[in-house]
Amino acid sequence: MNANTWTIAAARDALRKGEISAVDLTMSCLTAIDAADTLGAFVHKTPDIALDQARAADARLKAGAAPDLCGIPLGIKDLFCTKGVPSQAASNILRGFRPEYESTVTTRLFDAGAVMLGKLNMDEFAMGSSNETSCYGNAVNPWKVDDRKLTPGGSSGGSAAAVAADLCLGATGTDTGGSIRQPAAFTGIVGIKPTYGRVSRWGVVAFASSLDQAGPMTKSVRDAAIFLAAMSGHDPKDSTSADLAVPDFEAALTGDIRGKKIGIPKEYRMDGMPAEIETLWHNGAEMLRDAGAEIVDISLPHTKYALPAYYVIAPAEASSNLARYDGVRYGHRATLSAGDGITEMYEKTRAEGFGPEVQRRIMVGTYVLSAGFYDAYYNRARKVRALIKRDFELAFANGVDAILTPATPSSAFGLGEMASADPVEMYLNDVFTVTVNLAGLPGVSVPVGLDAKGLPMGLQLIGRPWEEGDLLNHAYVLERAAGFVAKPGKWW
Repeated sequence: MNANTWTIAAARDALRKGEISAVDLTMSCLTAIDAADTLGAFVHKTPDIALDQARAADARLKAGAAPDLCGIPLGIKDLFCTKGVPSQAASNILRGFRPEYESTVTTRLFDAGAVMLGKLNMDEFAMGSSNETSCYGNAVNPWKVDDRKLTPGGSSGGSAAAVAADLCLGATGTDTGGSIRQPAAFTGIVGIKPTYGRVSRWGVVAFASSLDQAGPMTKSVRDAAIFLAAMSGHDPKDSTSADLAVPDFEAALTGDIRGKKIGIPKEYRMDGMPAEIETLWHNGAEMLRDAGAEIVDISLPHTKYALPAYYVIAPAEASSNLARYDGVRYGHRATLSAGDGITEMYEKTRAEGFGPEVQRRIMVGTYVLSAGFYDAYYNRARKVRALIKRDFELAFANGVDAILTPATPSSAFGLGEMASADPVEMYLNDVFTVTVNLAGLPGVSVPVGLDAKGLPMGLQLIGRPWEEGDLLNHAYVLERAAGFVAKPGKWW
């Protein structure tokens, strides 16, 4: 069995026992990556850095007392700034940008001895649910059931595809409205969005600052716990970072949820929801009941306003954050004609550098922040957000320990199939996930079964703020009960 197919937990144990070296483990992944260009997952390969880091990890492992991630080969989403390595957020406007600094998350991972195999594909500036807005071209789902190429989901599509196809043992993702959990569900892997403020945003290219949160994408819940612990922690460079101790998330995986209360929100039963998703959700609840949890119906009455509120707040913050890409300091600068001034340079640079979806969201965001519409849209959306957060607070105050919902309204769809005239159709993919970002809560997607076509489907568990350990334990119970072990057949 090739080492690139291992989980982080299995590789950690093998490395510590000396059964494999970090260099051999890394080579196994690099070989798999070179054979998988069809998937479009890795967009900047860094084999030299990887092997240098692997050799250093082997020295640490020999010396003993190496951290959990020492020698573990990972993929890094192209949204994370990595020193000296292209960090483009999958946008032409950042073509050629090589940061002079390292994001806090990647610094933490490298300090723990992790190995960077390269940068992963994503939707441009993390805006998208299908990885079709990337300047690098589409990332492709390793799952295939007919002659179509399927989406791996978005925006962390390259991360999801790389983990599902065993190109790396884990990958970083970011989640603004479901960008870790939806691709995880589409590719049959685990993805957790931590509580807002648990993981530093410093050095991660900003989309919507009050919603963005980085998290791990892995092959198992145990791996997610190990990886999340290494990413988390207070960072004085990020004013929204929480000054809280990081618990041992792996130690929280006791597999015991007896007496815990799991809420089933009635508002998540959408009109026209596929019967397969309904059945999956019901079966998931039964698995948790069989493990000794109490299943209770709850109401989150403001859910129906979540998507509209999200698609006002996120573009508003994006239009503000993306104002800095103007061709002056870094990245792309348009070629100017004689007589062009600074305004023309800004306009031409931004028109050339940003793709259509990013342009659409910047325009929506600028509109809702403009003088005549600020109260009608942005302020109203902020009030709705507060109500959505309150819904969850009331549920948790009534003794609910976790909330179980579907992760996505369908399994993976074909690339190009949703690129219809109406972008709202694509936005509906986030219907079950955006509430969690609006409320700042932790949420995890766990693969629990295959649909009739043979594609993976996931369920989402939502937890109390700062209680990722408890949330991961619920996910661990669900993972064990579902027994999902299916892998995509290798066609690439």
